[in-house]
Amino acid sequence: MNATMEQRLRGELDQFRQGGVYKRLMHLDSPQAPRVTVEGRGEVIILSSNNYLGLSNEPSVVQAGKDALERFGAGTASVRFICGTFTAHRELESELAELVGTESSLSYASCWNANEGLFATLAGPDDIVISDRLNHASIIDAMRLAKAIGKCETAIYEHSDLDDLKAKLAATQDKRTRYVVTDGVFSMEGDIAKLADIVQLARQYDATVVLDDSHATGVLGATGRGTAEHLGVLGEVDIITSTLGKALGGAAGGFTASSETVTDYLTQRARPQLFSNALPCTVAGSALGAVRFLREHPERVTTLHENAAYFRDQLLARGFKPLAGDTPIIPVILGETAKAIEMSNLLLDEGVFVTGFGFPVVPKGEARVRCQISAGHTRDDMDQALEAFVKVGTRLKLI
Repeated sequence: MNATMEQRLRGELDQFRQGGVYKRLMHLDSPQAPRVTVEGRGEVIILSSNNYLGLSNEPSVVQAGKDALERFGAGTASVRFICGTFTAHRELESELAELVGTESSLSYASCWNANEGLFATLAGPDDIVISDRLNHASIIDAMRLAKAIGKCETAIYEHSDLDDLKAKLAATQDKRTRYVVTDGVFSMEGDIAKLADIVQLARQYDATVVLDDSHATGVLGATGRGTAEHLGVLGEVDIITSTLGKALGGAAGGFTASSETVTDYLTQRARPQLFSNALPCTVAGSALGAVRFLREHPERVTTLHENAAYFRDQLLARGFKPLAGDTPIIPVILGETAKAIEMSNLLLDEGVFVTGFGFPVVPKGEARVRCQISAGHTRDDMDQALEAFVKVGTRLKLI
């Protein structure tokens, strides 16, 4: 390795440590669940997981993965268009499309891959992608890639600012296709896109709506069908990307859902689909088990909503100021990154695993601890976590 590069990287890491912003990766010694074992510390309450429905260790979901492993083997050993398409993929994609309200869907190794392949495949030099400023990094990088290879132009509208979006749509009437892309739930803020209004604007200006629903699939709506169900526009979103790695079992994988024409075109042309091995069948099997569990147990979604509302209300009652919202993502803003990391470390000492986020994940001055609630959390879990928040918050003079 180049010695200069090695020295530079070590110097920057030392600065991270001295500034209190160095993030050490913790490892779990047990399955993802409301309470986990972390590095031999014993059991802690986890408030940092995307396991919103508590399905990653649900027996029927685990068994579905085992069954697929036994039936289809350890790996696909091929890309989809050669010999890597299995029955497990077809069954999963059919049920995912039904879940999110589209004709068809196509699975990927991750939602990052699904986003990466979307604009670089569908867009052309006469098109433009217009993105919410706070969209996920995978969307930002997908836009950068598409622009860099000359596929399209890009533009940003201010976060959830419909007037700004309308102005940008009005100013780009000469474009062949205008893609409006938004997260359904913004992962660092916990707020929900104004999807119904975006859909209405898109129809007015003949634009195509793209929704990354990764933090909403299985989470929002009465039956967990996502942001579109929550806001009454199920079946009206043109293209949806989402993940299998959060509420739907949490293993891995992602998908794009749209018309059969769009998913067939992506099958023929999307490079992440053409040149990466297909999703392992055991992952497809467990994800399918999660989709079926969700359909059969809508009360799990109700529990999630009730738990999130309780925890947010109780933080407020104890003097904290979490960002307002209706999702299981509950950020508590602290300001500087070092403070967020310190609070995270102190909470872990009190038996609560919650992650501190700072720059560059969030803007400077907006560092936070981000709580994520699960349907699997009991009232005792949440009350114990709240006690720890009060103890640490008092010590840090936050309340």
